[in-house]
Amino acid sequence: MIRDEIEKIINKAVNKISLKYNGRRKEGKFSVETTKDFNYGDYSTNVALVLANQLGKNPVEVANEIVDTINHSHILENVRIEKVGVAGPGFINFYLTNGFFIDELKKVGKDFGKNNSLKNKKVIVEYTDPNILKEFHIGHLMSNSIGESISRVLEFQGAKTKRFCYQSDVGIGIAKAVFGKLKNPDLPWQQAYVAGNNAFESNEDAKKEITELNKKIFDRSDKKINKVYDEGKKWSLEYFNEIYKRLGTRFDNFILESQVAGFGKEVVEKNIGKVFEKGDNGAIVFKGENHGLHTRVFINSQGLPTYEAKELGLAKIKYDKFKYDASVIITGNEINAYFKVLLSAMKQIFPELAEKTKHIGHGMMRLPEGKMSSRTGNVITAEFLIEKVQNMVLQKIAERNFSDQEKREVSEQVAIGALKYSILKQSIGSDIIYDFEKSISFEGDSGPYLQYAYVRAKSVLEKAKTERINPNLRMHPNTTNALVKMIARFPEVVERAGTEYQLHIIATYLIELAREFNNYYANNQIVDKSDDLSSYKVVLTRAFSVAMKNGLWLLGISAPDKM
Repeated sequence: MIRDEIEKIINKAVNKISLKYNGRRKEGKFSVETTKDFNYGDYSTNVALVLANQLGKNPVEVANEIVDTINHSHILENVRIEKVGVAGPGFINFYLTNGFFIDELKKVGKDFGKNNSLKNKKVIVEYTDPNILKEFHIGHLMSNSIGESISRVLEFQGAKTKRFCYQSDVGIGIAKAVFGKLKNPDLPWQQAYVAGNNAFESNEDAKKEITELNKKIFDRSDKKINKVYDEGKKWSLEYFNEIYKRLGTRFDNFILESQVAGFGKEVVEKNIGKVFEKGDNGAIVFKGENHGLHTRVFINSQGLPTYEAKELGLAKIKYDKFKYDASVIITGNEINAYFKVLLSAMKQIFPELAEKTKHIGHGMMRLPEGKMSSRTGNVITAEFLIEKVQNMVLQKIAERNFSDQEKREVSEQVAIGALKYSILKQSIGSDIIYDFEKSISFEGDSGPYLQYAYVRAKSVLEKAKTERINPNLRMHPNTTNALVKMIARFPEVVERAGTEYQLHIIATYLIELAREFNNYYANNQIVDKSDDLSSYKVVLTRAFSVAMKNGLWLLGISAPDKM
């Protein structure tokens, strides 16, 4: 990466300067960032501001000294930098050569943006994790969108990635749903859960019955209960699979709570007196206060393993299935504190696995109407949201000359793209208030805007093909434009998103890239046989289409053929 070359240049220059001040330079972190305005170069660093504080000198003076050292030494030999300058309070800007960008254009192919920084690394990404007997709500849509995108970004960096889905099929929530169904077999499962939860919270006899039912489900000791439960489980898993197909997710492995519960309980019981201790009513707990956290129950008073115990078992079972170098787990951020306790306990039992585990807590998605709750039945399902957005898109494209089948396909691609982009454009921990109208706009900060820019580029390329204008870099201008520079940044954007586990980095970049292309399209006739630069413009358009398509793929968004 050119950023690495620039960092080496800076360090060489600063080391030379430091010798003049008797080595007074201390270790201090400086940044090298891409510029927001290409008038100020391609990269900028704050190293002079950091160093000036250590030397007790004016930052602009230090910046000029660094630039002079770079320009009057052999540091820039064989490096693709045209010039270095000072700006503002002491920032140093680097301007790359035209040849650098032409060379970058030559690299653009179907794998543009990929790197090998994670080559030979095995990574599990666990996400979505819906509970059976409940509907697939917008919280699951959040986790699925983030987890699928993270999986793709890691794959793009050479990691061998496996997608895991951990689904709850035992526990008190499941027992509540089965209770509601047993009392009223005609109730849909989501309503059965609401009925069971209401009974659990308002009626002591029902609470006792549900608690006992939970144990019977766990040990499968009642045939009648097993039959109802098994039918519900089958319905749930088929229902979830249909949604995964629509969202473009294909899991490599599904693990159910019932498959890890026994082992998780065994792990806890083996560590009583070492990691865990007996609490009130015979429950087995982890005293988190001893580690600056809070106490959590790992085996309840009925002798059943809790989510915490199952998670311990899950970590080892996942490792046995796929000996991972890293395990990334995506959940809602309301259980961030829970995961801190879990990882603290795991460090004492499976220290190597705890070291390999990274938990990412995402924010919540809300509609303007407010928060949802599966306990009260106030749930916004992913299906409802997709279909509502899809119907809005269908109205926008009603006049297009598409067949009915094309309209359905395009509207679903655009709807799901709109939803995913709305989720991924935010920092992962941020909450989202979903805006229907903005999300489907063909102009502005939206998924459809990106898809439309891609379709426009493909249309230009088709026209160039018809006109027999072949892409050619031999004829190119002596100076580069903003679009060329934006395209060249794509590989670095991918790497940074993977390192920081922040997908909005890609989303923001794609919006800026699309704006640059649309501006270029508006101000240039790309396909023009009389223009010697037309073949170069076609190269540029093709490079944009590749970067955009790959970027959309990383976000889990389709690149449609027409819109």
